Amino acid sequence: MKVALKVPEELSARVPAEQRGPGLDRDGVRLLVSRGTEVSHHGFGELPGLLRAGDLLVVNTSPTLAAAVDGSVGHARVVVHFSTRGDDGRWAVEVREPDGRGTTRARACVAKGTAVRLPGGGRLVAEEPLSTRGDRLWWARVSGAEVTAVLREHGRPIRYSYTERDQPLSVYQTVFALATPDGTGSAEMPSAARPFTARLVTELVSRGVQFAPVTLHTGVASAESHEPPYPERFSVPGESARLINAARAAGRRVVAVGTTAVRAVESAAGGDGVVRARAGWTDLVVTPERGVRVVDGLLTGLHEPEASHLLMLEAVAGRAAIDLGYDAAVRGRYLWHEFGDVHLLLP
Repeated sequence: MKVALKVPEELSARVPAEQRGPGLDRDGVRLLVSRGTEVSHHGFGELPGLLRAGDLLVVNTSPTLAAAVDGSVGHARVVVHFSTRGDDGRWAVEVREPDGRGTTRARACVAKGTAVRLPGGGRLVAEEPLSTRGDRLWWARVSGAEVTAVLREHGRPIRYSYTERDQPLSVYQTVFALATPDGTGSAEMPSAARPFTARLVTELVSRGVQFAPVTLHTGVASAESHEPPYPERFSVPGESARLINAARAAGRRVVAVGTTAVRAVESAAGGDGVVRARAGWTDLVVTPERGVRVVDGLLTGLHEPEASHLLMLEAVAGRAAIDLGYDAAVRGRYLWHEFGDVHLLLP
């Protein structure tokens, strides 16, 4: 699916909401609401009044990693984006090069055996492409250093060219993020949850909205080609599965916060729509043809017209709702990307 519009470059959110003016917090973004083909405009702080007591929000607890690390291939400077840790200890990585503006661009000459020197004495060697679909991401082995230590000491959050400047890692953590015992997390922020504040969560709970935590560690997105997501590690705890099943049995709405939460919970659902505790890897790509078995609604950011995520949105809300919503977002001058405004899709 491709939304038939072009997003003007000036609609890219270049800094977080709380840096756009005095007195603003993370929830100082706009909220576009689509109920079928009806569209309305709100501030994110109005979310508690748009949900009902008994609604269940599925949230991703994955923390964001400082996943970008400077390195060198021979005399050439590169930037390694650490994506996902495999079961065998290798990491899926993307090797990029500086673009002279503080961000990066694709690097064409990565091949088997490419060696990258890392800060702190580590060495990374590309061993094989992650997928037969292309050679953007490679399984690589690191020697001479622990990757999680390298990220902690030398890494910074992945930054894309539409942003204005580097930001501290805290800017990329959501209120739901929980540290993991093994130091793993998401290469890119599960950004749909970014506008939530502790105050707003408290208000939602006081109004009877429930939360079901799940985990999905997001890998590095394709900044250039918008390819479908690769397999990612996820976990749906037994208590969250119970909450989701109980809400569905009672006819209450299950609303996922972010496409990552959709992927996790739909990966744990059987053909009967029952969610069971599961953990491991998911290669599920939610499309209109596959549909959704669990989720009634979705809170998500605004995605570029070429993004594969739009297929998931169409599976949740239908093509007409997405087309009308995105047209309204452009006409209303909503802001795109991880620091931008958000879109609530309801039945």
